[in-house]
Amino acid sequence: MNIKKIGLTALAGSMVALSAVAGELTVTGSMNMTHSSYSGNQDVSDITSGIGIENAVFATGSTELDSGYVVSLTQGINNSTSTYLSVDMGDLGTLEYVQNDSSAGLEKLDDLMPTAYEEVSDGLDGTVAATVTDPNTYSIAKYAQTSGFGYSNTVGGATVYVGYTDGQSGAATGDGSVDKASSDRGSRNSSSSIGVMYPVADTGLTVFGGVGTMGQADGKEIDSEIIGAKYAFGPVSVGYQVNTNDDSDSSVKDKETEMASIAFNINENMAISYGVQDTDNGSGTDQEASGFSASYTMGALSLKAYKNEVDNLAHIAGNTSEKTEISLSVAF
Repeated sequence: MNIKKIGLTALAGSMVALSAVAGELTVTGSMNMTHSSYSGNQDVSDITSGIGIENAVFATGSTELDSGYVVSLTQGINNSTSTYLSVDMGDLGTLEYVQNDSSAGLEKLDDLMPTAYEEVSDGLDGTVAATVTDPNTYSIAKYAQTSGFGYSNTVGGATVYVGYTDGQSGAATGDGSVDKASSDRGSRNSSSSIGVMYPVADTGLTVFGGVGTMGQADGKEIDSEIIGAKYAFGPVSVGYQVNTNDDSDSSVKDKETEMASIAFNINENMAISYGVQDTDNGSGTDQEASGFSASYTMGALSLKAYKNEVDNLAHIAGNTSEKTEISLSVAF
């Protein structure tokens, strides 16, 4: 939805006058109506099956500089507090800063398994299986960066993703207030990562991997590694990857997650998939998840569904949780 083009010639009052700059403001969004149902012995008692609507609306302003670089600012304008600032430098790549909703560096590769709808972990990562008295949550080995800088570029056919965030010491923003994503993280070390994705020409094979270090609030660090591959042949895609997290705190168990999936495009509109995730934390009781997904797309309208379930949730034998979701979504 293209709202209008904006021409800036001057700013009133005490602000500095600017030369004419052509810019564009666009608004995009989506609506997602879902029916969700839950089961398993770890379900939260106050979460019941039912219908709900989720929506997301974003406004993006962009302008092209004399150098040819394109600067864009995207802001969530409904229930989202995410802010994205990016500079597209052409052959030199894209530099961005994301506030409170980052997906930079190694996080780009956290789960690249082919799927018709959502990841196997969706709906199992605390949505159901967590209460104040029973904090058993679904978690896998992965790299996470909630805010900070990201850089991406394609060189020799390989796409490189770099992520970095500082210690987030609660620096004041321009209006004197404290940056929301930084206000409670003064003791956290910096985090950095790099990921690489390389599609092998004319083979259908894509290999990927990377390393990263996540600073923690206690001053310690978690080293994260990812390696994997996807292969597409005709309407079928398969994938396998391994994620590891090694905590410098000897009292915290290291994690390794293996994941695999297969997806089949029945036709240009319909797809189905099946995936598994197995997480080992050295306890001898692996957390084992699996999920089916299906989707049917008609232009901007999509009808999708999944059923995800996990055994030995939080590495506790006998803990189970399951979510089934049917979704009708529209992009605009």
